[in-house]
Amino acid sequence: MALIAELFQHSPFEPLLHHLKIVRQCVTLVRPMFEAVRDENDGELDELVKRVFKTEHEADTIKDEIRQVIPRTFFLPVYRGDLLGYLKLQDDMADSVEDIAILLTIKKLRMPPSLVTQVFSYVETVLRACDKNHEMNERLPDLVARGFVAEQATGLMDLIRTVEKAEWEADKAQYSLSKALFAMEDELKPSDLMLWWRAFLELGQLANHAEKMAERLRRMLSQ
Repeated sequence: MALIAELFQHSPFEPLLHHLKIVRQCVTLVRPMFEAVRDENDGELDELVKRVFKTEHEADTIKDEIRQVIPRTFFLPVYRGDLLGYLKLQDDMADSVEDIAILLTIKKLRMPPSLVTQVFSYVETVLRACDKNHEMNERLPDLVARGFVAEQATGLMDLIRTVEKAEWEADKAQYSLSKALFAMEDELKPSDLMLWWRAFLELGQLANHAEKMAERLRRMLSQ
């Protein structure tokens, strides 16, 4: 708690960046989890899932600490509700990674060989949106130092548009992969088909959360 309060003295976004660091640790486990499924490495997958659960719990703890401290801080350059909403969207990313981990391990899944290339193309597209979101967030302390005004945020607005474009590309990749998956419905067990579909949907939520954060930031800049 003391650390979070100290971070708020520097910038209202410093605690969120501290939280984002943990969220990103979760997100970086997405690709290895899909690789473990592809390689049928169940032991590695189990270890990765344990790390996801541990990291997501840590992110939750930090989120709760930030929520307790925000009402006791003053002179925020942004509305507290927007800051809390931004924090929730960020935390939702860790929640989505945890949901992906559950879906990939609720039963022993095997990745259809014909989908491997498309699956990893989709994974990379989603992670690109997450990376651009991270780059966007790293600009926030400097923006606060310069007054948190839209006129000072030209580069940041460009990044916001980049995040939104990356989410759009992830949506297209998700639709294409889902069509390819359901074209195999006669070859897959119904439970496997639905688990893969749910996993792909939840993976897409990572990009959706990144895009919603970009939208929320644009709104904060326009106030």
